[in-house]
Amino acid sequence: MSGHRRYSTADVDLVLEVLRQRSSGLAMPSAIERARGQLRPTDSSVFSGLRDQHRELTVQRLPKPTLLALCRAIEDECCAQAERPLLFAGFQRVRHYHASRQRWADMSATARGTYVFADFERPGADSDQPLEVAVPRDASLNREWFLVCDSQDHPGCVVGWEPPGQRQHPDRSREFETLWSLDPIVVRDAARICAGLVEQFRPEVRFPFWRELEEVPPQQSVNERRTSRVFDRMLSYFSVASAP
Repeated sequence: MSGHRRYSTADVDLVLEVLRQRSSGLAMPSAIERARGQLRPTDSSVFSGLRDQHRELTVQRLPKPTLLALCRAIEDECCAQAERPLLFAGFQRVRHYHASRQRWADMSATARGTYVFADFERPGADSDQPLEVAVPRDASLNREWFLVCDSQDHPGCVVGWEPPGQRQHPDRSREFETLWSLDPIVVRDAARICAGLVEQFRPEVRFPFWRELEEVPPQQSVNERRTSRVFDRMLSYFSVASAP
């Protein structure tokens, strides 16, 4: 025996990733945990990732106008009023994002960071805000419409997944399996998934807010949970009433 230990390529990769995470300001335990997570396959879907982590969330099938109304409500209540939020949004197609581009430029002016996902051909520069993340047309994420506002005071998220077989449907008749939450813990998990997707689809971009996302947010109050359940029921009734 030579007394020397042999390290695998995986060991070396882990050490290098820990050093990279430490350089961003993370404490050693958080840097190790984050590095291990970085070297595992990341979630390719906000919807499935969030549903796997939070089985208690109600999934409802909503027509696109209702999903967009829910997104707009969270934009107005959370994104526009939160103190220095971290914002993520998925629009599927570039034309959908362009229709709301000025609104998102206004919201990003007071945000820590804003990241928008769509099938961009030429995403903007790294310094642009919102930062554009190009999603390949064949990626599962391009079946989703989502909005995540991670903040201390007004957290909120909504994610809709479009089941296949609706290509011939009129745009407003398309339906999405949808989940939403104002629970800070759920929203934080959604933000972590989105942050991983930023680095997955734009590997040249180093996501700068991992340290904040490692923190444990406060739990949702009993009254907030009750209000969310009531609104879930309202959405369910509205969806049935608007069905053809």
